[in-house]
Amino acid sequence: MSASDATTIDAFLDALWLEQGVSDHTLAAYRRDLTAWAAHLAGLGETLVEPGPTSLPAWLDKRREEGYRLRSNARLLSSLRRFYRWALETGRIERDPLAEVKLPRVRPGLPETLDEAEVERLIAAPDITTDLGLRDRTMLEVLYGTGLRVSELVGLTTDAVNLRQGVVRVRGKGDKDRLVPMGEEAVHWVSRYLHTVRRALMTDASRPTLFPGRGDRPLTRQAFWYRIKHHARVAGIDRSLSPHTLRHAFATHLLNHGANLRVVQLLLGHSDLSTTQIYTHVAQARLERLHADHHPRG
Repeated sequence: MSASDATTIDAFLDALWLEQGVSDHTLAAYRRDLTAWAAHLAGLGETLVEPGPTSLPAWLDKRREEGYRLRSNARLLSSLRRFYRWALETGRIERDPLAEVKLPRVRPGLPETLDEAEVERLIAAPDITTDLGLRDRTMLEVLYGTGLRVSELVGLTTDAVNLRQGVVRVRGKGDKDRLVPMGEEAVHWVSRYLHTVRRALMTDASRPTLFPGRGDRPLTRQAFWYRIKHHARVAGIDRSLSPHTLRHAFATHLLNHGANLRVVQLLLGHSDLSTTQIYTHVAQARLERLHADHHPRG
């Protein structure tokens, strides 16, 4: 990849961060996609701002032959489209080289989730007679009670929680704040945790970290994910889980119990309702199974 292409990628990522508050995780994904594309073009003697007309279709075909999934290529194309829109708007190119390239159609996958009985087993798995067990139980209660992203959960501070009103203030994607109700169970466990073991888990309890890991720093997403998998084994849950499993369960169970889709959208912090609509597919799949199992003509 040329120095010029590297500079152009940096300028694009800076613009995303400054103008739209894109997260570090998303910026890293854009950088990976653009760096791979620029490296491929460099091998052809081309540049980011002047790719050949057949370079991208040929590269996508090559990626498919190498085993890349359709969804991976669709995500890559989405990144490139956004980059070239920016390049066009900023005068770096006169014509979008991807204008005639069609995005692969990808059917949204259904998120992996747990039924309500499995969630109850998972939440009850930590040993609450230990400090770490009580911390984990509280985190699981908050995660399922609010539908937070794991990154939002581990980043909570003590001043973000209002026990009297039963809400938590969350800073989500794009640095947007939202207030999310916690529910009675989550409030109970947060209160118990704050008044008992949190101080024992910290060397300086005046620091704002709500759920500390090592050195009074917030527990990392990876460390908490490891804890979730451990508790799932204890609970006898052997199905595949993801870091978003309880978030998916939160949304699905709300819809199963009659919640409005737009309410779920607000609680999850989705800027676009279409992102939330995937959960209607999950709820619909459950309804179809119930119908098949219990209806006399199912």
